[in-house]
Amino acid sequence: MIFDPVNDENPICSAKGCRAAAVWVLAWNNPKLHTPERRKTWIACDDHRQHLADFLDVRGFLKEVVTLTEWNARPGGTA
Repeated sequence: MIFDPVNDENPICSAKGCRAAAVWVLAWNNPKLHTPERRKTWIACDDHRQHLADFLDVRGFLKEVVTLTEWNARPGGTA
């Protein structure tokens, strides 16, 4: 399913050029730039989740992959 326009109710995948609905949150941080507890996020569709996770993981940045629903249910959790 593709959503447009982009807004908080219809988040789209962070992969370049992708307009598919995001269903995953990839939490990461760059230890050279961020404190250990800081989490940056990319959101991904099913098709790009593994590619984006691999990109972050090979650099040692990936901390966690969870569903967007689970992430948003956490206190302060907005991707």
